[in-house]
Amino acid sequence: MSATAVATKVFADRIGRIEVSATMAITAAALKLKSEGVDLADFGAGEPHFATPRHIKDAAIEAIEKNFTRYTNVAGIPEVRKAIVDRHACDFGSNYAPDECVFTTGGKLALFNVIQVLVDHGDEVILPVPYWVSFKDIIQYAGGKVVYVESDERENFRVTAKMIEAAITPRTKAIVLNSPSNPSGAVVSPEDLEAIVRLAHKNNIFVLLDECYVYLNFTGNIVSGGSFTDCKEHVVVLGSLSKTYAMTGWRAGYALGPKPIIAAMSKLQSQSTSNTASMVQRASIAAVSGSQECVAEFRADYIKLRDQILAGFQTIPGLTCTVPQGAFYVYPNVKNFIGKGGIKSASDLAAKLLDEAHVVVVPGEAFGTTEHIRLSYAVSGDVVDEGVRRMREYFAKLG
Repeated sequence: MSATAVATKVFADRIGRIEVSATMAITAAALKLKSEGVDLADFGAGEPHFATPRHIKDAAIEAIEKNFTRYTNVAGIPEVRKAIVDRHACDFGSNYAPDECVFTTGGKLALFNVIQVLVDHGDEVILPVPYWVSFKDIIQYAGGKVVYVESDERENFRVTAKMIEAAITPRTKAIVLNSPSNPSGAVVSPEDLEAIVRLAHKNNIFVLLDECYVYLNFTGNIVSGGSFTDCKEHVVVLGSLSKTYAMTGWRAGYALGPKPIIAAMSKLQSQSTSNTASMVQRASIAAVSGSQECVAEFRADYIKLRDQILAGFQTIPGLTCTVPQGAFYVYPNVKNFIGKGGIKSASDLAAKLLDEAHVVVVPGEAFGTTEHIRLSYAVSGDVVDEGVRRMREYFAKLG
């Protein structure tokens, strides 16, 4: 009996609907090379290069010292949920109550849980392209059908209300928006965001807003979908402290939404992860309730790094790139190099950059496009310069 036949008999159908995260696969390959002593210019993982701010770490240490290490409410202690809704109300004018908030083990779990409780087999979910790697797989795992909306690189990958409206059908259950976007750094304008939320509300469709990078918006006009309070019954805000406060390994995320949806997400969480680590909840209170100077400092540094890497790209003939308006990624177009040196795809190019130039990037196929690679510039300026130098030399050899 073949391995495929065995797998078919052993595994549930749903596990076949998803793939291993491309970013995690790239990270694993890079870690293997690093363990062998290879010096890499690593633009792979989307992870801040900053240390978690001191006051956040101190809050976790204090919680441990005071033995705050037991189980908590599945949805999070009341204090952390109140801190989250207060922060969001202060920054965006939303009006969520603590029981309209669930604290999760990372923002990805919030996304996974809300998709599982809302999307049934055959339901359509609108997803702009390029998209973050996990969106497609999580929707398909739930049995949903992904309806792709192609954005235009010539328009800086802008997503508009008109584009979303054209994709709506009687089977549309939800719209997923990620702004600023991973991987492109594109930002949905405040006008289009409001129009999309109101369109969805009118048509009884849920808008699932991945606001992982909402505070890393470089336009100076930061808006949340939760700001449109008269439409809140069809809006679920999915947030994370990972990128905003350099807390990726802490796994601190949350969802804000209608009470019945939050209750359903909490019920699902009660049968999976249960509560997020208790000391992480205390640290998260310190993060959102304390000084926000670190957030402004991080954002300013990312803007400098963005400009630095874009300037570097201009020294590489044939490489083009849109200007990201947020997050900490660039998404250059590499079509001029596909077909050269035996390179058949963006995935081939990413593999060769890793093996031959020792530069870590993620291929665009992971995000729904075929002519791009993603680089995270959440690194030091020295790494930016060295990585660009290696890329320039590698591409020059291709001719």
